[in-house]
Amino acid sequence: MSLIDPDRLPAALRELAPVVEARFAPEAHGHMARWREALGALPPLEVTAVNLGDRVTVEGAASARERQRLAELLMAFHPWRKGPFRLFGLDIDTEWRSDWKWQRVRPHLAPMDGHEALDVGSGNGYFGWRMLEAGARRVVGVDPTLVFCMQHLAVNRYIDSAANLVLPLRFEELPPAAFDSVFSMGVVYHRRDPEEHVARLFAHTRPGGQVVLESLVVPGPEPLRPPGRYARMRNVHVLPTPGLLTEWLARAGFVEARVVDVTPTTVEEQHPTAWMRFESLEHALDPADPGRTVEGHPRPVRAVAAARKPV
Repeated sequence: MSLIDPDRLPAALRELAPVVEARFAPEAHGHMARWREALGALPPLEVTAVNLGDRVTVEGAASARERQRLAELLMAFHPWRKGPFRLFGLDIDTEWRSDWKWQRVRPHLAPMDGHEALDVGSGNGYFGWRMLEAGARRVVGVDPTLVFCMQHLAVNRYIDSAANLVLPLRFEELPPAAFDSVFSMGVVYHRRDPEEHVARLFAHTRPGGQVVLESLVVPGPEPLRPPGRYARMRNVHVLPTPGLLTEWLARAGFVEARVVDVTPTTVEEQHPTAWMRFESLEHALDPADPGRTVEGHPRPVRAVAAARKPV
């Protein structure tokens, strides 16, 4: 069973259809057969309305038994990190209050009416739904973490939209294609070469298009290069200062680069839930000094930078 219709892919990405299909093959991951089985068993509930607001919501009638079955099947895709969602009265309380981040980003966007948008490191596609609400015509999300791609397929089983895609790809695998709006949120500090990542964002932004670069940051004057883990996370190579974010954007060729928000991450915004039962931010902070991580680094603060590609 093909999980993504190749005809739903943008023309510039159709050459990747065999790669996408192979990533979803039952042998591609130790849990893929179980995930595919859960996806195929989702109850055929009738959708009466869809709301792409803060809590992405699918409305429709469901009995208590159907809702319980839905919860059991969706839990097969644990951990749910980005959200929140509500499906047929079932609340999926995700680790991140991603709606709070979007509320910080949204006021600083140029109008997105009719835009083709790219969401790098999209996770389960939550932000893609918000971009559609903001007027985007189509969103292409890329994320190599297969369970997040499966979460998107589960939600989209009911929304049934070809306008928000989440593809099991690394950013580096995308062929040349230009987008009106390009988002990289929570990715750049995981890159060994962050400037190469920002240069790639530039290459995928059409002239006149906008970019949003969101990252963990540290106060100046110097970036932090953790020798081991940061807040118990692996593969954190560099935490820039807010000013360095705009420098990276300018060096790549973007103009009007500016930091539009700097916000400390709280345990209310990032927390364990029944839908994400692993350790979260509260376990990554020093209990004797919550202003620092367990490794002794400054506690997580996130900054949003925005810029434009010149015409």
